[in-house]
Amino acid sequence: MADGEQIDMARSQVFGEAADLYDRGRPGYADALVTEVLEYAALDGRPALEIGAGTGKATALLAARGTELECVEPDPRMAAVLRRNTAAHPGVRVRVCTFEEWDPEGRRFGLVLAATCWHWLDPDRRRDGVHAALVPGGAVALCWNPQGVRDPRLHAALAEVDRRHGLDDTPHGVLASHYGELPGDWVGLPGWPEDELRRDGRFTDLRTRRFREELHYGTDRYLAHLASLSRYRILPADRREQALSDTARVLDAHGGGITMGHLSDLLLARAR
Repeated sequence: MADGEQIDMARSQVFGEAADLYDRGRPGYADALVTEVLEYAALDGRPALEIGAGTGKATALLAARGTELECVEPDPRMAAVLRRNTAAHPGVRVRVCTFEEWDPEGRRFGLVLAATCWHWLDPDRRRDGVHAALVPGGAVALCWNPQGVRDPRLHAALAEVDRRHGLDDTPHGVLASHYGELPGDWVGLPGWPEDELRRDGRFTDLRTRRFREELHYGTDRYLAHLASLSRYRILPADRREQALSDTARVLDAHGGGITMGHLSDLLLARAR
């Protein structure tokens, strides 16, 4: 295994260490995105499959619309929070395993959703697994929620903290103005999979959408968000705490928080 692959594997396995922080600090998805997904999928009572459901940021929104969901989440600590967050929705079933290990038990689904996790899946197997899980004409929805800092002065001050601690690709590492106009036009984020699906003849009717919001985080919530991220989780504890403490001082000096331009980028496709 190459060094880069080892780092990616390490990052993919650390979220559960901070499952409650992840749930409290991570941004969610726009309600309009969920509406778009459900209108496109036209489930008509068919169940949906969610890959890498985490603590249920997207799950809870779908379940609240009456969607029956099978959720695959590899980390038992994340799955415990997911069960808690969806306890009011009896149509949600949680399976603790990777998507590659998951057994569909002969079932097929009207929708497969992967919210900010497609890049963690095995690139040689993920399209096969998704296509096999879908009914003919079933929908796949892939989405991410990148963010960018509104204030250039705050961005510059936080960049200095990141440089001091050897951090890269942090949520405040990009100015909101640096994002392009099209879905997937990102800076420093995992690759947008539109070309990947377009080259695969088993998927058709590709559509993309972008939803925009503005989010303000108080200092404590933003630190919880950072502390849940893999690039912080893999740091030694003392280095992580110092980086977060230095970040807090910058935020408090700039009014006690940070305002982010928040995007929800969506890619839709159908199984032929």
